[in-house]
Amino acid sequence: MQAVPSSRPLHSRGAPAPASHRVPTGSGAEDPALTSLPQSGSLSAPPSALAEFDAFAASLRGRTPALFLDYDGTLADIAPRPELAAMPDEARAVVRRLSALCPVAFVSGRDLDDLTAMVAVDGLVYAGSHGFDLRGPDLRRQVGVDYVPDLDAADRRLRDRLDGVAGALVERKRFAIAIHTRQVAQPEKPSVAEAVRAVADAQPRLRMTGGKELFELRPNLPWDKGRAVLALMEALGLEGSGTMPIYLGDDETDEDAFRALTARGEGGGIGIRVMEEPAATAATWSLRDPAEAAAFLGRLADWLAQG
Repeated sequence: MQAVPSSRPLHSRGAPAPASHRVPTGSGAEDPALTSLPQSGSLSAPPSALAEFDAFAASLRGRTPALFLDYDGTLADIAPRPELAAMPDEARAVVRRLSALCPVAFVSGRDLDDLTAMVAVDGLVYAGSHGFDLRGPDLRRQVGVDYVPDLDAADRRLRDRLDGVAGALVERKRFAIAIHTRQVAQPEKPSVAEAVRAVADAQPRLRMTGGKELFELRPNLPWDKGRAVLALMEALGLEGSGTMPIYLGDDETDEDAFRALTARGEGGGIGIRVMEEPAATAATWSLRDPAEAAAFLGRLADWLAQG
């Protein structure tokens, strides 16, 4: 085990499994509720927000965008280790340019300080640990502070149980623990899943979730990226009819945000899923990969600058 220091024509909208039961794709222990969703061969991606930008722009209906951006897999390519997932300078320049044209916030599973350092654009709103830790100009909010001791205990147990499992990375964040399985040999992945479940079962105040090649333990609270986006909209005064919230994300944890915007009703927000292969999603638009996401944001900046 290694420790990481603190620091997607028509498409299916089948709902993912409840967050407390999600496990990562490729983990060797996929939840049947996820694997029973339509496979990629039976799906097609939502329309491309870049290839069909004019139609996308029309969907804004003259409203000012408010951008909520995931980081890993959305603007930075997935890397073997979290600290290697760097956002290209070109993408950073586009984000900086957009921040002068519309509200911009990052909502990520990363620890807040880590996220802020990786994006490295001053003046933005940052929500780390899937929205449990929020910070921005004149904004500071933390959700689940009372659960930190539970995370401390789970962290110790995970490190004990995964010691000796080659490639397993345990990353402690203030309000979550991520267990990365990307570098774990396939035969060993089910045992990692079993270990994480055992620790989660012993910590009823925590819940087990998953993403791309990772498990996470988080406070067992009704809080996620979707609720964080809604809270940010309220705190930043972005709930009015003149604003169109737009969320870009690439994995299951981002579906919470897509669903939260969809639940606001017609015109309540736009979800854009970044995905190389079609997947079940509540998003209405798609982009292929982080490079295309950056190109889309550049096009959006040009469009906004033109007034």
